[in-house]
Amino acid sequence: MCVYEMGKLRLIDLSKILDPATESRRCHLFRFNTGGAIPDFHTNMDLMSHLGTHCECPYHHDDNWPSVADLPLTTFLGRAVYVDFKETVAKRGHITAADLDREAKKVKEGDIVIIDSSYKLYPFTPDTNTDKDQRLLVGEESANWFKEHKVKAVGFGDGVSIENCNEDVKPFHDILMAENIVFLEVLRNLEQLKSDVFFMSYSPLPIKGLDSSPVRAYAIEGLAEFSE
Repeated sequence: MCVYEMGKLRLIDLSKILDPATESRRCHLFRFNTGGAIPDFHTNMDLMSHLGTHCECPYHHDDNWPSVADLPLTTFLGRAVYVDFKETVAKRGHITAADLDREAKKVKEGDIVIIDSSYKLYPFTPDTNTDKDQRLLVGEESANWFKEHKVKAVGFGDGVSIENCNEDVKPFHDILMAENIVFLEVLRNLEQLKSDVFFMSYSPLPIKGLDSSPVRAYAIEGLAEFSE
């Protein structure tokens, strides 16, 4: 279940749920009974920072930029806009400033922007960057558009690639992370959204020196302040 009703509000879980039994990246849980005066169960976690739906912070690309715990809490919640390019950009095409001008008219300063398309592929698999991978691409031009519009975060659906080549990936990260703009990779259940503007939250673990953290990302629809 990924959609919940709470009075007049509608909550959508946008996270990839992690299962240590099937996760391809480092994800191990060790559950044990403390055996002390009050015996109960604890769990040791052996995880990598880029796991499931995760929030990448500037420290990911530069030792001198903020880690997860160095960023203000306001970085991790706010007004979000879902920009679905559908098939308006050619398969495997770069998202240009003109594309964003056309499709992202609702974006305001300080927004979280989620980009997606109809060319979906489950990321970080052997199919990545093969003939099966028709996802849209980001790069320097799209990064500069987000920078100029002063967004706070860029999120990705399964219709946009974030791992096609270093010539695109490095400038996209460096340009935006230099502005303390964080990334959300990769979001799920976006098809459950009824509105393309909503409130969103995705708090990471507040650990100093952490470059990225798994998050429980969710949308809340029905908050008048965060609507059209």
